[in-house]
Amino acid sequence: MPWLQLKINTSPELAPAIEKACTAEGALAVTLEDNADQPIFEPALGETPLWQNTRVTALYDAEIETGKKLADIEKNLRLSLLDAHWHILEDKDWEREWIQHFKPIECAPNLWICPSWLEPPRPDAINLLLDPGLAFGTGTHPTTFLCMAWLAKQNIKNKRVVDYGCGSGILGVASLLLGASSVCGIDIDPQALLATQENTKRNNLDISRFPVFFPDKCPREKADIVVANILAGPLVELADTLTGLLNKDGLLCLSGVLKSQYTLVEARYQKEFDIVEVEEKDEWICISGIKR
Repeated sequence: MPWLQLKINTSPELAPAIEKACTAEGALAVTLEDNADQPIFEPALGETPLWQNTRVTALYDAEIETGKKLADIEKNLRLSLLDAHWHILEDKDWEREWIQHFKPIECAPNLWICPSWLEPPRPDAINLLLDPGLAFGTGTHPTTFLCMAWLAKQNIKNKRVVDYGCGSGILGVASLLLGASSVCGIDIDPQALLATQENTKRNNLDISRFPVFFPDKCPREKADIVVANILAGPLVELADTLTGLLNKDGLLCLSGVLKSQYTLVEARYQKEFDIVEVEEKDEWICISGIKR
């Protein structure tokens, strides 16, 4: 069944009110997006910035009367929308649409991420079979790629690892495939914890080697390696927590940080760590260090 999209080009000041009006008038979903190529990588703490040219897109059932629906939205807003247009959105198998664009990725020599529904291109390599489900982490994002490449360079054999913000479990599963004895996965999203356990089993690993926890339930046993691929704001807030999870001389890997945010993160960690390396990919960086 096709759907109808109402696309409204507007200002950041009006966008929230338009979103609220579209929702009040029965929109099944409303999205706000950049309409002028002005990316916002990560807002400051407590901020919800919008683009100077913002597009609000509201999704409706195809059986609605478009003229009346737009009039109802304008009545709700008490203003006329001068740049509003209806578009037909053909129905698709959206899961299959996504699947066809997820291809095997070589993160480091002999380390690949492979969609679980495809044959690995290098059967003799370390192949991490992945189906992220609803969780973040496929290896296609620069932050995940940088962490995977960092893990591949470390001596992980028989080490205990913490994957903080485990998402799909990609970094923890990679650690086990690279020789870690165990991984502790931590995330605030229950979908992430489910995806992590499924991907652990998908790679023929015992899930007892990769237990998962909400942050307030995680054990306090110290690890040899902590990997946290989240965002700069949470990394700054969680500095004491992440530091407390590491043994002396333990390795720390932080990602989800923009190049412009390096000094902010470095300042929070430099008292406890010697920063060893900073790798960059597409404006994102991965910071690694050793706990003093």
